[in-house]
Amino acid sequence: MLGSLRVRLPLVFLAGIVFAAVLTTAVSVKLFQDFARHQALANLSHEANGMALLYSNAVKASYGNTKAGKSDDRQAPTFASPTLEQATGDKIYFVGPGLFPGQGFVGLKHLPSNTVDWHSGKSKTFEFTPPGADRKYYAVSNPIVNEGIVIGALIVATPKTGVNDLVAALVKRLAIALLLGLVGAAFLAWYLSRRIVRPVLQLSDAVDAVAAGSRDVVVPTKAPGELGHLSQRFAEMAHRLGEVEEMERNFLMSVSHELRTPLTAIRGHVSALLEGVIDEPEQRQQSLETVAMETQRLDRLVGDILDLAKLDTHRFTVSTEEVDMGTLVDQAYERFREEARRRSIDYRQDVRARPVIVSDGDRVLQVVGNLLSNAFQATPDGGRISLELAQQNGTVHVAVEDDGPGIPQEKRERLFRPFISESGSGTGLGLAIAKELSAMLGGRIDLDSEVGKGSRFELVLPAAGA
Repeated sequence: MLGSLRVRLPLVFLAGIVFAAVLTTAVSVKLFQDFARHQALANLSHEANGMALLYSNAVKASYGNTKAGKSDDRQAPTFASPTLEQATGDKIYFVGPGLFPGQGFVGLKHLPSNTVDWHSGKSKTFEFTPPGADRKYYAVSNPIVNEGIVIGALIVATPKTGVNDLVAALVKRLAIALLLGLVGAAFLAWYLSRRIVRPVLQLSDAVDAVAAGSRDVVVPTKAPGELGHLSQRFAEMAHRLGEVEEMERNFLMSVSHELRTPLTAIRGHVSALLEGVIDEPEQRQQSLETVAMETQRLDRLVGDILDLAKLDTHRFTVSTEEVDMGTLVDQAYERFREEARRRSIDYRQDVRARPVIVSDGDRVLQVVGNLLSNAFQATPDGGRISLELAQQNGTVHVAVEDDGPGIPQEKRERLFRPFISESGSGTGLGLAIAKELSAMLGGRIDLDSEVGKGSRFELVLPAAGA
């Protein structure tokens, strides 16, 4: 169960949220704790400063209220520390000798002299546990000065628990917010996991189906983001696999047919010659010529397959030489003259220029021959085929045009794949080899076709050579 993606994704999502929430809470609590402590000490400092000034003025007034040097005429302040404590909510202490001789500390709680260094005359911040108390206090001491002499220090203190209570209240509220956030995050994680995992599971089922041999698979079409892209590419891959299998079947059927036809003819003529059925010299010569022709046909088929294998593995090499394109086109034209005459095809040649380029003449002739062979396969008896040669803008153009059935737009790209033959005859290797060879020669093959009116294949080569 835990190994399932639909379970692991929400758990990882929630774990990340919990980690971020705990970290954020810890930082927030620490910051709030420091802020609360700073505010508490600031308030204490403000109160200690004001009360110390109050008592300093009272001492100054008392010491100045003497008659004939009699100290018993000094008056204690009219305010009392319990009243101040009630007004501020803080505790007030005194450290040092008595403020008013004969009157003690006038109600102030006295602390030992070592509680704080009051002799320095500086305000100090510290923590301490007052006598009889069971908890620590934040405290601020402020000196009481009379005529430039420090006579003690007034201490204002507040319990630390007051600050801690504020922090505890904050933690409680953060915990409630975290719990509510986790509930919402859990629902969101569950929803997102379903959105993400469902197309993944569908893709997994499709992969299993493809592995089992099925190519007609259903992939998620509304998957978000990268999953949608993956689904689209997987569907294309399954489609291409289906095409590859179709190509393999076409290859087996085409090659079997192409091999069986000449082999049947060869076997028949050889058997007739061996058995003496054919004894006339002219008939023997015709049989031998038929065997030679069918042998050449087999050789071309095997050569095409080997050429395609070399092109696919990038082990094909081309030579460089000066090629008279006019002479080359003449040779290609003559190869098919007899077939055109036999099938009553209007076979024409239009040479507008006779450039000389640096290329591989044999391979250029092979490409042009393959284009012509494809045109003769697509053109019915009594049709029209033209072979053109021209030069323009630094390129050489060899075009083969026919008035066959034409090629629909959706079939043009796959036409150059091996073992795809729209005419139903041949192995479907000619155009595939022609395209690869033209690219190796530094050129390309352009196709212009209209259904019902024919097709035009144009080999474009650089005039300066590849």
